[in-house]
Amino acid sequence: MSNVSNIVKTIQDIMRKDAGTYGDAQRLEQLGWMFFLKIMDDREKELELIRDGYRSPLPQHLRWSSWAADEEGITGEALLDFVNNTLLPKLKSLAGGVDKMAGLVRMTFEDANNYMKN
Repeated sequence: MSNVSNIVKTIQDIMRKDAGTYGDAQRLEQLGWMFFLKIMDDREKELELIRDGYRSPLPQHLRWSSWAADEEGITGEALLDFVNNTLLPKLKSLAGGVDKMAGLVRMTFEDANNYMKN
């Protein structure tokens, strides 16, 4: 558990230095949706192994492992543009229909914001 605490503290220290996050409420919201996507991605990798034919409700390019897990991946302005103009809008508009997970993702992100600027 101390490892998780250290990770959260490190992330909060980074967020405190960012021009877009002004308080704990914004940092907590930001951390919440980031952790949600990371945990969901890990769970989906597991489901792909244990359930034949499992398909994620998220397009591949929106999954955490596609845009956040790669240390050589997008950064800076390109990352901000992706999060603000692709990731969050697409997650907010996922079609739920019979896919309960897509509906859960849409509800989770319908009021989510990205406050980070750097």
